Amino acid sequence: MTWPGCGAELSPRITADGSFSLFSNRFGEAFHSAAGALAEARSTFVGPAGLARFAPGSTVVVVDVCVGTGSNSAALLEAAADHGLSLQWWGLELEPAPLQLALTQAHFCTQWRSEALDPLRQLAQVGAWRSPLGQGQVLWGDARAQLPLLQQQLAGQVDLVLLDAFSPRHCPELWTLEFLGGLAQLLAPSGRLLTYCSAAAVRAALVELGLVMVAIRSSAGRRWSGGTAAGWAPLMTADDAASHPWLRLLSPMEQEHLLTGAAELYRDPSGEAAAQQILVARDQQRQQRAASGALLSTSAWRRRWGLDRAAGSAN
Repeated sequence: MTWPGCGAELSPRITADGSFSLFSNRFGEAFHSAAGALAEARSTFVGPAGLARFAPGSTVVVVDVCVGTGSNSAALLEAAADHGLSLQWWGLELEPAPLQLALTQAHFCTQWRSEALDPLRQLAQVGAWRSPLGQGQVLWGDARAQLPLLQQQLAGQVDLVLLDAFSPRHCPELWTLEFLGGLAQLLAPSGRLLTYCSAAAVRAALVELGLVMVAIRSSAGRRWSGGTAAGWAPLMTADDAASHPWLRLLSPMEQEHLLTGAAELYRDPSGEAAAQQILVARDQQRQQRAASGALLSTSAWRRRWGLDRAAGSAN
C-alpha cells in the first residue's frame, strides 16, 4: 500500500517493537528506527526530555520539528499525563499526508491512549488541538519559512525542541547552522533540543552556537549513539554523568569525530537553498579545508575506532 503526497509515496511499515511507521520513497528513508517508532520516541525524546524536572501542574512548551505521524508528540502527551503536566505545543511539518495516513491505520490508532490519539485526530482535521492536556497548533509548509513565526512568539520560552527531520544527507535544509541557530533561539534557559541525529556536522553546529551538548544513550537499534541533546545550561550534573539513565558525555571517539571532515557544517544563509545546493557547497568547503590540513580524515577516524558505514549516523 502506498499513499501519494506532494509527489512522494509513503509506505506503511510495522517496526520491530510492533509499532506503526512509514517509509518515504521520496527520501529513501524510514520515518523511524527499525527497532520501532515507539521505542525511538521513548528513548530519544520522552526519556531525555526529563519530565520529572517539571512540577506537577506545570505547562511544558514544546516545538515538534517534522511532526510526521505524530508519534513523538503522542508519546510525550502520554508521558505528560502520567506526570501531571500539560503542553503548549507547536508543530512544524511540510505536509499533512503522513499523519493522515497513520490515522487511517487501526494498528497505529490502537497503540495510543485516548489522551494522545484525540489531539492527533484534531491536528489532522483542523491543524490544531485542545484537550485537558493543553493545546497545540501545527504550521504546515517549509519549516525554514515557518520558524520565524515561532521566534516572534516563543523566543527564549521553549522547554523542549524535538528535531526529527530526515537525515542530513537527504534533508540538509533542516540541519544547517542557520536553522539550528533559529531553534536554539527558541530555547528557554533550561530548555533542551533533542534529536536522534549523531552526525558530526550537526553536533559541530550546536557547539558553534554555544550550546552545551551531550549524547543520548544508545538504544532503539542504534549502535554507538542514540542521538544528541543540547541546551544553554548543562543537562546533567557531574555527579550523575556516569549513571544518568538517558544521557551521557561524549566519548573520546565522538569528540575526535568533531575534528574530522564529517564535521563540516551545512550552511544555508538565505534560508531558501535547495538540498543539492547545500550539499555541493558543503562538499566544496570540506575539500578545501581538508587540502589545507585543517581537518582529520574521516576514513582514518573510522578505521582507528573500528567503525564502518553501518555503525549509525556518523556522517
